[in-house]
This record gives sequence, C-alpha cells and structure tokens, in this order.
Amino acid sequence: MKKQTHGWFLSSTLVLLASAGSSMGNDWYQWRGPNRDGIAKEQGLKNQWPEEGPAILFQSKGLGSGMASVAIADGKVCTIGNIDGQTHLICLKQKDGSLLWKRAFTPDRGAANGTPAIDVANDRVYGLSFDGILVCCELQSGEIVWKKSFPGDFQGKMESGWGYSESPLIDGDRLICTPGGMDAMVVCLDKSTGETIWKGKAPQGKLRGNDGAGYASVVISNAAGRKQYVQLIGHGVVSYDAQTGELLWNYDRVANTTANIPTPIVKDDYVFCSTGYDDGGSALLQIKKSGKGLAVKEVYYKSSKQLQNHHGGMVMVGDHIYMGHGHNNGFPACVEWRTGKDLWEKGRGAGSGSAAIIFADNKLFFRYQDGVMAMIDSDTKKYKLLGKFKLATHNGESWPHPVIVDGILYIRDQDDLVAYQLN
Repeated sequence: MKKQTHGWFLSSTLVLLASAGSSMGNDWYQWRGPNRDGIAKEQGLKNQWPEEGPAILFQSKGLGSGMASVAIADGKVCTIGNIDGQTHLICLKQKDGSLLWKRAFTPDRGAANGTPAIDVANDRVYGLSFDGILVCCELQSGEIVWKKSFPGDFQGKMESGWGYSESPLIDGDRLICTPGGMDAMVVCLDKSTGETIWKGKAPQGKLRGNDGAGYASVVISNAAGRKQYVQLIGHGVVSYDAQTGELLWNYDRVANTTANIPTPIVKDDYVFCSTGYDDGGSALLQIKKSGKGLAVKEVYYKSSKQLQNHHGGMVMVGDHIYMGHGHNNGFPACVEWRTGKDLWEKGRGAGSGSAAIIFADNKLFFRYQDGVMAMIDSDTKKYKLLGKFKLATHNGESWPHPVIVDGILYIRDQDDLVAYQLN
C-alpha cells in the first residue's frame, strides 16, 4: 500500500483545479455531470416541443449493448458497450457523432452498464466492464495504459448478478471505485498507474441487504468537516475517509436484498439515500462528529410504499428532491428535503416504467422506460407537464440516463446514440 503524504491534499487540489480548468463549456465528463448530481448548467432551452419531438442533429450506430450513459468533454463523447462478446470503450466526435476510436479491452459475460469518466488534462478515460475489469485508456488514441480486475486484484463481488455498473470517480490524482471485496469494498487508486493507495473494508456485523458492491457510484461529501467518499453498496450506505480509507460510518435500513442502485445525494452535513424493491425505502441522514470519529443520525425514514427510487436517479434543487417514485415506476415526485413530504400528487406521469432524470434550465427531463421523453416544470407546488415525445429508437428498456450539454440532449439506446436540439 502506498505511503500517505501530508502534501496529498494540496497536490490533489491543484491537479483537480487543473483538470477543471481544461474543461470547456458545460462538459459532462463523468456520471451525472461535473458534481455527480444530475444538474446541467444550461439556459435558454425551449419550453415546448412539437408533437414529433425536437429536431435530431445526428444518430450514431455501432455502440454495442449495455445501459451505459455518455460522458462528454474536449469535443468528445465517450461510452462503453459490448460488441460481439468484447467490451469496448468508444469515443465519438461531439459535433456529429462520428467514430474517433473503439478499444476492446476484455471479453465479457454481459453488457457494460457504467458510464466512463474522462480526464482531459491527463489525456485519459476510464471505464468498467460487466465482469469488473477497470481500464485506463488514452483519450486521444484509445491506447490502453493499465487495467485492473476487481475480482482478481481485490477479491471483489457484486451483490447480485447484473454486473458491475458504477462510473469511477476522478478526484485529483486519484481514482475511486467499488470492487465490493470484504477487505476492499471501496478502493483508492493512483489514476496514472492503477497502483493501490488504500483499500476500505466492508462494514461488519448482521446487516440488511447482501455482501458486495451495489450499482451506484461514489460521491464526495465534506459532512462534519471531514472529506469522505459516500457510496451505496449491498449493505446500504457507507462512507470512507478520503485520505486513509477508514470506514467512518454505515447505514443499512434502506438496503434491499435484490439490487441497491440510486447514487446518494450529499449536501452540507446530510446524505439522502433511496432504494427500490419491497424492502427498500428512503432516508435522510445527518452526519455528526463523535469523539475523533463520525456518527450517523437518521432524520427520517420512508418505507418503500411511501417513497422509493427504483433506478433512474434523483436530483436536488434548493430544498427539494425530484425523482421517479415506485418500483418499476417513475411517478413524478417533488420531496421536501428536510421532511420527506411529497408535494406532488402521485400519478403515472407521461410515460411508463422507471424514469431516468436530469435537471436543466428550471426544468426536469424524465426519460421513461417505455421510450417516452417528458419535460416537467420544476414548480414545487404542482406537477406541470410541459411536453413529451417518443424517442426515435427503442432498442430495449430505456434506462440509460439522459445528458444535456450546450443545448443538446444525448440519448444512448443500446447500439444507438441520438442527439436532439433543445434550444
């Protein structure tokens, strides 16, 4: 294990600032955007759509199978897909969707579901396969720099059988990811070499849920004045000290026994978490100092019948959280953050099935499982549908999260990527 240095915080901060400075416009270089919160910094989007939907700028094919979304930076669109039994990292031109390169990096039993992460300043892109092969490639050429195996290198496992699905987190000179091993639930790697810096142990004891990694991705929190990495795993929510990998706290009441999926929301000293299925639910947690460590306090818990996000994610705007509520349902919900009260009357909404969501220009964009795209006003007092249309392709369950960059809506649909003009 690499020796810790006191200069890590300063050096990683400088690297992070350099990376941020290299991004252009409203880049979406990782899962759920720059802050991993599903909020796009867009203005001037149209408030209405024609019945047939916005104009299509381009449609690309050849991306293979999988539920990965896209990452966008430096004029490039990166995604991941399974083509003829091989998992590929794929890079397209942002301007027109034409292929720049494809790189096969491992044979796989299934289709990749995690979104790549782009590091423009260091000419790198990172992706994860269904079977847990983590790859680092050159962004410009697609050449492989290094690889790691979650099962082989960290004795990792998934909580259930749908394969590894997270998007790695770039934090300064480090890469954070979740192998799901008992001694390496979450790990911190040197992003340049793949060398292990620390390994965070899994929580112990009799806990709800299952052993192994979940389907969420790590987020950064500074709750109670301590930088930490928060993640949803098979046994619920966990948090690790960012510098040492010490397990700081865990909370298992929302853990279900099938698949724990939504990425938690972090704000100030709080964490909001939700999972689907009959034994899931939602909770607001407060993180407090306790001696030399941290403790977690449950502010409230809502049962799965009251409030749950199956998958599709949640966004927090001001003091409200928006999500699709219900197992295999995307009932539009606007939740008071501090109380858990849903301010909208529960209803089916514009489409059916779960809804993957994003927020932009004071509007919510719900991509429903059945291929319907909806635009919803973010008015907290009342649900207002602004428009809807049927997506141009529907090759399978419409689960990959939508992305909006520079007025363009990007929709990954298995082998296809479709770009719509929203402004």
